[in-house]
Amino acid sequence: MNPVIGLDVSKGESHAQAFSDRGTPYGKTFRFKHDLDGLASFLRYLQDLESFTRQRPAVVLEATGHYHSPVIQFLDEHPYLYIIINPFLSHQAKKSQLRKVKTDVADAYQLGEMFYKEELEPYKKRGQYLMNLRYLTRQYESLTGMYVQAKLQFQAVLDQVFPEYHGVFGDLYSKVSLRFLALYPTSQSVLAMSENDVTVRIQHLVGHVNSNRWSLERAQKLIAAAERNPFRETAFPSHLIALELLINLLLQYQEHLAKLDQSIEALAEELQEYDLVQSIPGIGTKIAATILAEIGEIDRFDHAKKLVAFAGIDPSVFSSGKFTATRNKITKRGSRRLRTALYQAVRCGLKGSRNKRIRAYYDKKRAEGKLFKVAVIACANKLLHWIFAILTKKEAFILD
Repeated sequence: MNPVIGLDVSKGESHAQAFSDRGTPYGKTFRFKHDLDGLASFLRYLQDLESFTRQRPAVVLEATGHYHSPVIQFLDEHPYLYIIINPFLSHQAKKSQLRKVKTDVADAYQLGEMFYKEELEPYKKRGQYLMNLRYLTRQYESLTGMYVQAKLQFQAVLDQVFPEYHGVFGDLYSKVSLRFLALYPTSQSVLAMSENDVTVRIQHLVGHVNSNRWSLERAQKLIAAAERNPFRETAFPSHLIALELLINLLLQYQEHLAKLDQSIEALAEELQEYDLVQSIPGIGTKIAATILAEIGEIDRFDHAKKLVAFAGIDPSVFSSGKFTATRNKITKRGSRRLRTALYQAVRCGLKGSRNKRIRAYYDKKRAEGKLFKVAVIACANKLLHWIFAILTKKEAFILD
């Protein structure tokens, strides 16, 4: 016998269908909640099938974001073999059926049948470091998106209060710039002070003894900007309230992003592969951490082409009869975050010809008439092959 349990996971609960062997369902579909009592009953369900077949059953389930985390941790603790499949594969299997049925019970049954029809590989644990790294890099990406949105809102409000403030400080979003603006948000509040007072205020915010000249220059630019400003006071007090809230929000985002950045770097430095991936010109600390976190254990892929498919940068194929398409888009069915990291790595490598091998390959593709994005994706494909070789051989990249 070859027992398996198909598991359809949803928020807070799952439906399980057991098979003692191919084409032989065992019992009825079993529903359990993701709490202690529910998982305990699922364990008895597993043990009952194991006792009947005299073999330890495998468990097949779809990747469902964080919904399946309680079940996975439970299976690791006991330990049962489990297989996590891409939802796209199960969706394709459902499409091949004549009857279109979509229920949790039917999904659990279909997942169990896939175990016998498809060549599914057991899930290999990524390890605590990689799982933590993935979570942190994704949190960083999410928080960065919110930070960018807050910056856009901040600029919109600033343009209605103190538009000439842009360009006073080298970085509008530096702590000194934001904190000064929080204290003096209008041109009138700036012009009410002397040049010396403004310099002292900036000096105090900077906190460096040797910044007197820089503070004086900023004060002079600030006063000049206040004099050019089209209005002294805003006609809408609500703008000042919004500006204060957004400044505080931006400072909080900066603090949280800095903490995440430190945590990511500290965790990534525990991995040998971290330095190996950074040996490729154009790949810095953040991109390297994201690439490692998204790939996980490299031994999940026995060929570079499988890693390319996982990233979703493999070309789609379309042919019918004697016709075969020659211009195909990439599949985009893999990890979006990995694709983004590879794209950034290629752009960094091309900038200033930092990565000469990538630059040469890019120039070759452009000379062949490829469009910019097509050439960059080709470079990303090439880059991922190098990363696969580096991670499997445990050798640093050699730039010819």
